[in-house]
Amino acid sequence: MATIPAQRYDVKDLKLAADGQRMIEWAAQEMPVLQQIRERFKREQPLKGQRLAACLHVTTETANLAITLKAGGADLVLCASNPLSTTDAAAASLVQHHGIGVFAIKGEDNDTYYRHIAAALTHRPTMTMDDGADLVAALHKDRTELIGDVIGGTEETTTGVIRLRSMAEHKVLRYPIVAVNEAMTKHFFDNRYGTGQSTIDGIIRATNVLLAGKVFVVCGYGWCGRGLSMRARGMGAHVIVTEVDPVRALEAVMDGYRVMPIAQAAREGDLFVTVTGDINVVDEAHLKAMKSGAILANSGHFNDEINLSALDGMAESVRTIRPSLEEYRLRDGRKLFVLGEGRLVNLAAAEGHPAAVMDMSFANQALSAEYLVLHARELQPRVYPVPDEIDREIARLKLAAMHITIDSLTTEQKEYLSGWESGTR
Repeated sequence: MATIPAQRYDVKDLKLAADGQRMIEWAAQEMPVLQQIRERFKREQPLKGQRLAACLHVTTETANLAITLKAGGADLVLCASNPLSTTDAAAASLVQHHGIGVFAIKGEDNDTYYRHIAAALTHRPTMTMDDGADLVAALHKDRTELIGDVIGGTEETTTGVIRLRSMAEHKVLRYPIVAVNEAMTKHFFDNRYGTGQSTIDGIIRATNVLLAGKVFVVCGYGWCGRGLSMRARGMGAHVIVTEVDPVRALEAVMDGYRVMPIAQAAREGDLFVTVTGDINVVDEAHLKAMKSGAILANSGHFNDEINLSALDGMAESVRTIRPSLEEYRLRDGRKLFVLGEGRLVNLAAAEGHPAAVMDMSFANQALSAEYLVLHARELQPRVYPVPDEIDREIARLKLAAMHITIDSLTTEQKEYLSGWESGTR
C-alpha cells in the first residue's frame, strides 16, 4: 500500500481501490508499448525531480500512464479533464496502491471540476500534461506566479491544440507544449480506430438501439469523423457526413458517404454525432428541423458542439429515461434525446478508447515528457509536434509487441532514394 495524505486527493471512495487495481491490470495487458517504456523508466529515471500536474480522463488506461510516469521519477498529481470521464475505482487505486494524488470524481459538478484543477496546480508543477488545455488555461489565468517553474507541457487533444495555438499566436503562452495529438501514432489510431469504436460503444450502451438501417449523421470528417463513419457503416447504418472543409468533404464523397449541409441532414437523420471541436455545430435551427425521436451525441472534447441552451429553451420538460439518456419533450410535441449531457459520449456512457489504442497515445505522452526534460531549454513558448523519431519508435515497439516484422532498405535502395542521377532507362 502507498496511501497518501488525505489533503492530496479527492476521490469517490477508497474502498473501490481493489476493484480498480484489477481493472488497471486488465488494461495493462493491452498496453505492451507503455510497459516497455515503464521498464526503461524504472532503470533510467528520466523524470526524476519533476513535479508533474496532469489533467486527463482518469481511466484505467490513464492509470497505467500515471504509474509509468511515477516509475520514471515524476512526482505526479492527476485531475479529471471531463466531469463524466472518471473511473472512480481506478482513481481510488491510484491513491491507495500507487501513492499518486488524484482529484477526480465521476459526475462532479462544474465548481468541483475547477476546484480539482486548482488543487492540481497547488502541486507547483514543473511540467503539465493536458487533455483539452483547461489546466494550462487555469495556470495562465489564475496561478501565473507558478509559471516560472514550468519547463514545458504536453497536450492530448485536437481541441486543446487549437486553444494552445491560439494562446501562442496571441503571445500569451509562456512555455513550450508538445502536441501529442499531432503524432501519427496518436491521431491515425486513437482518433480513427479508438473514437470510432468507443463512440459507437457509448451510443449502444446508452440507448440499445439497432444501428442497422438508421440514418447516422457524422458532423466533421477529421480523423475522428473518418473512424466513426467507418464503424457506423460497418454496423449497417446509412451515413451522412457534414463538413465545412472542401477537401475533407470531397474525401468523404470519395469514401462513399453522402455529404450535405447540416441544415439538410437535420431533416433526415436518426442519430447525430458531433466530432468537430467547434461550438453550436448542431444549432437551434437544426434542432427545429429534426424529426421526433432523433438522438444527439457528441464525441468532441467539450460539451459545446450541441446547442443545449437552445434545446432547453425549446423544451417543456426534460427527464432521464436511462443512464446517460435524457428525453427533451418539445412544445410542438416532438421528442429529442441527448446522450451523456452532450459530453464525450464514449466516456460519459462507456469506458472510452480500448487500451490497445491508448497504449500508443500514452507512449507518446511519456516519451514527450522525457523529451521536454532533455530539450525544454532549447524550445520557445509555442506548440511543437512530437519528434519524428519518437513517433517511429512507438510504431516499432507496437509492431514488435504484435510479433510483426517489416523490411529494411538495402544500402543500394538508400543510395537510390538520396540521389538524383538515376532516371528513365
